[in-house]
Amino acid sequence: MTTWFIVMLVVFGAFKIIVSSLPNTVIESIISKYETHPQLEEENVTITIHGNNVEGEKKSKIIHDFNEGLFLDRYYAPPHNEGTPLIIHAKRGKKDFTFYIYSHEEHVDVVKQHKKKVVAYSLRSKNLQNSDMFVSADLA
Repeated sequence: MTTWFIVMLVVFGAFKIIVSSLPNTVIESIISKYETHPQLEEENVTITIHGNNVEGEKKSKIIHDFNEGLFLDRYYAPPHNEGTPLIIHAKRGKKDFTFYIYSHEEHVDVVKQHKKKVVAYSLRSKNLQNSDMFVSADLA
């Protein structure tokens, strides 16, 4: 009985040391697979509004504002949004994501879709909230 206890204690201790001393890059890659609000890269993203592609400086600004947005809350059922969304198609590794962004006065609703899985959450991004590119749901 005590032999098994000592063996398990040593195994658990070794496991704890290995897990707690993983390099930051390994931890970040594991966490990035499951994050709700991912960071987007400009070369893997296409943005459309009213069916028209957004390019150049506007595209860079939207991606920067999206990446800098503060995650507020996750919705367990996607909210019913009105107005025209800003649509972002992003590719991360082998996965294709589609983000539908609806602007409100106090926050931005984001609906993220990957295959049939849909996740909705809200962001605070001053520039996306006050953007004149698309009609706000509050004004529609």
